[in-house]
Amino acid sequence: MRELQREHQVSPLTVQRVVRELAAEGLVTVRPGNGTFVAAAPARGRPTDLAWQHAALGGHTPPDASRNLALLEAPNAETVRMSGGYLDQTLIPERALAAAMARAMRRTGVWGRPPIEGLASLRQWFARQIGGFDPAEVLVTSGGQSALSMAIRALTRPGDAVVLETPTYPGFMSIARSHGLEIHPVPADEHGLRTDLLENVLRARTARLVVVQPLYANPTGSVLAQDRRRELFDLARRHSLFVLEDDYARDLTIDGPPPPTLASADTGGHVVHVRSVTKSIAPSVRLAALAARGPALARLRAAKTLDDFFVSGPVQEAAVDFLSSPAYPRHRREVARELGRRRDGLLTALRARLPECAVENVPRGGMHLWVRLPEGVDDNEVAARALSAGVMVAAGSAWFPAERDRPHLRLTYGETPLPQLVEGVRRLASVL
Repeated sequence: MRELQREHQVSPLTVQRVVRELAAEGLVTVRPGNGTFVAAAPARGRPTDLAWQHAALGGHTPPDASRNLALLEAPNAETVRMSGGYLDQTLIPERALAAAMARAMRRTGVWGRPPIEGLASLRQWFARQIGGFDPAEVLVTSGGQSALSMAIRALTRPGDAVVLETPTYPGFMSIARSHGLEIHPVPADEHGLRTDLLENVLRARTARLVVVQPLYANPTGSVLAQDRRRELFDLARRHSLFVLEDDYARDLTIDGPPPPTLASADTGGHVVHVRSVTKSIAPSVRLAALAARGPALARLRAAKTLDDFFVSGPVQEAAVDFLSSPAYPRHRREVARELGRRRDGLLTALRARLPECAVENVPRGGMHLWVRLPEGVDDNEVAARALSAGVMVAAGSAWFPAERDRPHLRLTYGETPLPQLVEGVRRLASVL
């Protein structure tokens, strides 16, 4: 250890950290009292014929898995990222989160088993944020994707019909198809779900569940209009529907204040609400809430128990500490300012360099622009060529449950600083 410190001019802590990393990689073995030794090379196994797995697995692959995973890929350092779904490193409140986690670790019993439903203090916070729910009607889950999957599975049976907006978040489609549900797409515009068309679908088919993003919908950024909110409630009552409200971006409001949740106005137990904090804080803060009433809540609790028993206690404790501190509203204000700056700068660059592309709805929150390409352009080809030109964008076809209407790109401004966004538009313009 001393020799390494002298040779590389580093502190004892640095050497210890490197040794821990080498041990974690299996390259060295630490023997307390004896020293640190080079680990024996692992025995190489003989090549195995795994062809039998193709026959055993059959042709049933996870629906749309490649599309969804592509959005999570990290491009190389020279590529401008305009595709994704999380805040970039510069917007993550690392110091405040680290301090909250350190305080959480010192609490007695933090490593024990938390309640299946989640910590009471965290459920109270979510209940206040959602509105209209008692903390006893809230379940804490490991992120929004987990909550959505639980809800769609618990509120339907295989073979049921589920109504999705089109375009919409591809994760909804993957969950529905993997559960054997029949998808009925209903168009959405800049005012949200077309409830006039929804009624036609409900008259022709029996559906149990409607999935909506009424606030800053992904990918369009639309907000469900007040008259359509009333019509959706009316349809839910008349057709005995559940409405799954995915409120993933409330804390990413740029031009506020946002309208209240659908769930806060629901008096009949039709709305099941999902509220995530992952998007607004950090990708690794995998926390969300499921809120429901009556037998639906019991089914959701059973589904959650089957999936993961409970969410990590230290993560919940740290989240409560951070969310209840002055650091969180301060973080939200900083994020809103920066997202607004990036959104406006991206719009300016698009209008200057790509006037033939249209942004029909300027979102008041969230982190995406839905950009309509000229007629006759293949969005998948544009995305592929753009990647070759050093800019990563998402082809809009992935957001349509069935046929698309016109070619689009979804451009994300939450993961990339403004100067890089401007450069990304320049590269995209050269491709188009």
